[in-house]
Amino acid sequence: MDTEWKFVDVEPEERLARVEYYAVIKHQEGREIEFLISVREYLHPKDPMVRFLATADKQTNQKTMPFTPVGWGNTMLRALSECIQAIRRFPYEAD
Repeated sequence: MDTEWKFVDVEPEERLARVEYYAVIKHQEGREIEFLISVREYLHPKDPMVRFLATADKQTNQKTMPFTPVGWGNTMLRALSECIQAIRRFPYEAD
């Protein structure tokens, strides 16, 4: 992977991050719902255990208590995996 972006001279409080996108299809009641997942890799994370943060573009469980699937960790794999598990956790209830 390209690592040159890490050499940009930034202040740690600016929280420079590289962003990658992934998509996953949730199968539910004969429908396919696509979730776009943004994964940020922070150069200077506030917490070293949250170097990677994955966030879905849609909420689930909208009619009961809306929930935005997220995942985090010190590796891309962990953050992405946790976000996908969170997408599976609740139904997609949009109209």
